[in-house]
Order: sequence, then C-alpha cells, then structure tokens
Amino acid sequence: MGEGIKARTKRGSIGSQWWSRRFIDLVESFADTGRLQRGRTYARKGNVFDLKVAPYEVSAKVHGSAPEPYEVALGIEAIDADGWRAVEAELASRAVFRARLLAGEMPPEIEWVFAELGLALFPDSAADLHLMCDCPDWGDPCKHAAAVLYLLAEAFDADPFLILQWNGRGREQLLAALRRGTETEPDPFEMEDEPLTASGFWTPPSGLGRLRDRPPAPPVPPGFVLQVATPPPIRIRRRPLTDVLAPVYESLAPDPDM
Repeated sequence: MGEGIKARTKRGSIGSQWWSRRFIDLVESFADTGRLQRGRTYARKGNVFDLKVAPYEVSAKVHGSAPEPYEVALGIEAIDADGWRAVEAELASRAVFRARLLAGEMPPEIEWVFAELGLALFPDSAADLHLMCDCPDWGDPCKHAAAVLYLLAEAFDADPFLILQWNGRGREQLLAALRRGTETEPDPFEMEDEPLTASGFWTPPSGLGRLRDRPPAPPVPPGFVLQVATPPPIRIRRRPLTDVLAPVYESLAPDPDM
C-alpha cells in the first residue's frame, strides 16, 4: 500500500483554487467529519490509485483494510447535449470568457453563466452527488470515497477543465466549439462596398444595419464576489467577514425600479 496518488497538501484543508474550494466546501457541508478526516489521511498516504475523470463519473481504487482495493465511483447529474450547446453559444458570444478559456484559464464568473441557463457547474447539494463504494461501510461518504473526493479537488487545482469534463464536456471539445464560434461570428464592422450616390450621400451605409445587437448582460447579483472569492480567514464578533459584508453589498445594489 501507499504506492498510489498522494495529496500535495500535508496538513489543513485540501484544495487551493476557487473551484476546488467550492467543491470541497459542498462536500464538507454534509459529510461526516470523522470519515472526512480519515479520508484525508488516506489521500495523504497514497491509498488512492487509478483516479479517472470521465463524463458524469469519476472512478478510482482505494486500498483499505481488505486485501483487494475497493472500487469507488462519484457520479453527478448530466448536462445534456442541448444544455452544452447553450453554454458553448453563450461563452462564445462573450469575448472575455472566450479569450480566457482559450488561454487555459477558468474565470470565476463562468459559474454565473451556467446559472443563467438554469444549469449547475457544481453539485448543488448532497442529493446531486452520487457516491458509490463496494466497502461494507454505509457512510455517505465512506472514508474511501472521501479520499477520492479530496484528491479530485487537487486534480481540479491542477486542471480546472476536469470540472467541465466531469460535467460532460472535454477540454478539446469545448475549445473547438469556442474556436468555431470565433470563426463563424460575423464581423460587426464589416460593410458591403456600395457606390456613393447623391441619394445615399446623407444616409448611413446599409452595411451598418447589419450590426449585431447584443442583448444586455443580466445584472450580477449583489454580493456575487463574496460567493466566488475565497473567503478570508477573518471574523468580526465571531461572524465570518463574508456574512458581515453581505448586507453592505445588498444596500449598495441599484434599485431595479429606478
């Protein structure tokens, strides 16, 4: 035992980027603390191996007390083909998102794009995360599944596109769709060559009529930055700083009726 994948973090929380912390915060919100602690120990000892991220399911093997390793699978609800087409069209239509994704970056605001379309990039609750292990422990998660969850978070740190892979869209497939969107998107400043006539001298060229009107982006909800940013380890009168700042963001939000 011990020849498997070892967690890079030797103590404290596992997961350093905003996307992996979002995932681990969800897991730690519903899982048994004792099993999570034992899962972290397994992850740090190298008991997990054969970790594979596939569309809608992560699989791995975990050495435990039995002679043979346990089989673990982590499943999530599928984003169907229509959902992914909507996501790709929306990301391709936003130059900043498209540029950052093509550069290999995962912008925090991408989670809001999924939410606008009624889709979830991360499991919303324990019911959306299906944990399976063939060990005799009926815990949810058992320590073997917990170890895989923690190592999956570290894999997300190294390659955020694995989150999209788990949701059903591989990195190359997504980037190819974004590149196609760039190639097929009409140039809004392209105008047809037309002879200048007296009747049309004081009228705008007809090509300007084909400028694509982009619908305004929906407003970002108040305090969204508090949801996507890593919360600072600061407490005010025993309350997390984000809880203290949330009402301030709400009060600064523009009145939709004005």
